[in-house]
Amino acid sequence: MKVVYKRQTEASSLEAVKKNCYALKHVKKQTETVCMKAAKQNGLTLQYVRKQTEAICLEAVKQNGHALQYVKDQTESVCLEAVKQNSYAIQYVKEQTEAICLIAVRQNGLEIGRAHV
Repeated sequence: MKVVYKRQTEASSLEAVKKNCYALKHVKKQTETVCMKAAKQNGLTLQYVRKQTEAICLEAVKQNGHALQYVKDQTESVCLEAVKQNSYAIQYVKEQTEAICLIAVRQNGLEIGRAHV
C-alpha cells in the first residue's frame, strides 16, 4: 500500500488546527490565521507559534493567562490581559507595573506576594 502525503496548504493546516489545536506544532508554514485559530482554542499553543505577533499573543492570553509564559516580547497590554484572565499569571510578567499588580491583587489578594512594584 502506497501512502500519499498531501502538500500542506493554509486550508489543510487550518482544518488540522480546527480539529486539534496542537496540530500547530506540525504546521510547516504557519500563517497568522492558522496561529490565531490555535491560540483562540487553547492559549497554551502559543509555545508552538514561530512568529509571534501582539495580536496572536493577546488572543492566547485572553484564552489562558498562563500562555504569558510563552510570550517572547511582552507588552504591557499583553501582560494586563493575561493577569485579567488569571491573576496567577503575574508570576510570568517580566516587568511588573503598578497597573498590572493592582489588577492581580484586586482579583486575588494573595497575589500581593508575587507583586514586585
